[in-house]
Amino acid sequence: MAEAKSILADLTKAFNTGVSYMMPVVVVGGICLALSLASGDATAGEGMVVTNPVLKNLGTLGMAGFAMMIPVLSGYIAYALCGKPGIAPGMITGYLANTPFGDNHVQTGFLGAMLMGIMVGYIGQWIKKWNVGNTLKPIMPILIIPIVTTLIVGFAYIYILVEPIGWVMRELISMLSGMQGGSALILGLIVGAMAAFDMGGPVNKTATAFTLALMAEGIYEPNGAYRIAVAIPPLGVGLSTYLSRKKWEEADRQMGISAIFMGLIGITEGAIPFAVKSLRTVLPSIIIGSAVGAGLGMIHGVQCMVPHGGLIVLPAVTHGALWYAIDMLIGVLVTALCLHILRKDIASSEK
Repeated sequence: MAEAKSILADLTKAFNTGVSYMMPVVVVGGICLALSLASGDATAGEGMVVTNPVLKNLGTLGMAGFAMMIPVLSGYIAYALCGKPGIAPGMITGYLANTPFGDNHVQTGFLGAMLMGIMVGYIGQWIKKWNVGNTLKPIMPILIIPIVTTLIVGFAYIYILVEPIGWVMRELISMLSGMQGGSALILGLIVGAMAAFDMGGPVNKTATAFTLALMAEGIYEPNGAYRIAVAIPPLGVGLSTYLSRKKWEEADRQMGISAIFMGLIGITEGAIPFAVKSLRTVLPSIIIGSAVGAGLGMIHGVQCMVPHGGLIVLPAVTHGALWYAIDMLIGVLVTALCLHILRKDIASSEK
């Protein structure tokens, strides 16, 4: 029991460390991307198209920040568990987790990166305990530990995790396709929950692939529901940091501003730092809120013509534009309410 508590404490510390190093990357990337996309035009089939050269380059900087976000999270989770030797393998495997891989283009996102960081950290701890000669000791932290750890965790991901996840993605797409034409509400609830579940991971990407496939066939309602859902997690958490101030630390409340910006432009990943720190309260809240918003979107027949979300694409909502905004607001309020119920006040949780 004591050992389990010690492991839990180590993991909590590692997740908080990963988030603290990731936060500046999220803020810089999110704000650059928000300013860039705010100047764009909603174009059918292409999303938000930015034509101004300077703002387009600003968007490139923002995307670079987002590309670094997940590797930094994984790298510093590993760092918290095994020190500097864990940074390189943590970032490399975190990048791998956040990059489409294999025939099914599997991308495990922040959940995969968290797992990679934990695996790197504990394998790094194990290698540190090896009894090696004095000749090898100087190169252990800069050569042996990073290389061996990268190979073990990287190949484990490629050969053990990717294929099963790819199979699950195919089955989910098949299931969703079978539901098309059935209950609009149930389909919306499922698509919305999938959008929030891993915020850019395989479940989220499966919902994206499903809605894009239907768009190609001229069916736009599921895409409308999905685009409502993707904006709800960061908007709901960001709103919660202001409505339920006693339940969030000062750093979280400051991060809430960036999350709201990202929510407005449909960047679900804005909620990731909050979810990493408190999966138990944040994940169910954003799943419920996104499911409610997407379910209502399907009921109201909202149609979005572009593969992007948030309020920024409102001009591209050709049917039910008002409902698009209202359903999103309801989902955001539901998320904030769930967080208010599930989270304890900071003062009481520290006692």
